[in-house]
Amino acid sequence: MSLSGIFPIEKWNFSTQTVVSALTEAEYQFLITKQGAQKYKKGEILFKEGMVPSGIYFIHQGKVKKYKTGPAGREQIIYVANKNELIGYHAILAEERYPDSAAALEESLITFIPKEDFLNVLQQSTTFARRLLKALSHEYSVLTNNLSISSQGTAAERLALSLILIREKSKTGTPAGEEPSINLSRADLANMAGIAKENVIRLLKEFKNEKIIRTEGRKIWVNDIVKLVNRSNYK
Repeated sequence: MSLSGIFPIEKWNFSTQTVVSALTEAEYQFLITKQGAQKYKKGEILFKEGMVPSGIYFIHQGKVKKYKTGPAGREQIIYVANKNELIGYHAILAEERYPDSAAALEESLITFIPKEDFLNVLQQSTTFARRLLKALSHEYSVLTNNLSISSQGTAAERLALSLILIREKSKTGTPAGEEPSINLSRADLANMAGIAKENVIRLLKEFKNEKIIRTEGRKIWVNDIVKLVNRSNYK
């Protein structure tokens, strides 16, 4: 079931897919195709917070989590990047070290794009530059909304919102007519929602009893998106 009319997904989610679509065929060949792609196993690190950036990344297949690590070593997932998205460009544009870390959430196929090539295309293509600026502006709005629910939302509201967001991300690659499955570990769900793993397990059981979701192993399917949206208590 679509979220259209029942939940403003654009307020809580962003994507750089439209940025990539602004590239001409020649620019795409120069920036992405010529570089080749590398397989990343689940959990494999792309970059770590504090590293000096030497380029950005394009995801051909799979999902990548961007996260911050707290003093006690606990992760807070701040974004999940999907197929046809770019990541790692913030540090390049700011001329700073990476402000966060990135790792594959599942087996992924990813291209590394050297910094010089990225900046070259950015300078030559006004359309690409405008799309990237628009994406950055929207990303700020999304992060502001997420910060609001992280500081004020209950555990159930945070988990419900995380399930809505990752379900939307999981639509990419799901065959037409099939319901997307959420394939995340309970630890990753906890880190995305900003709650304890024990709370995730308890709340998922509640959602199952209310017939909002069904599970098989670690996979989750949403049976009733309207009820899940109500549980998120979005504003």
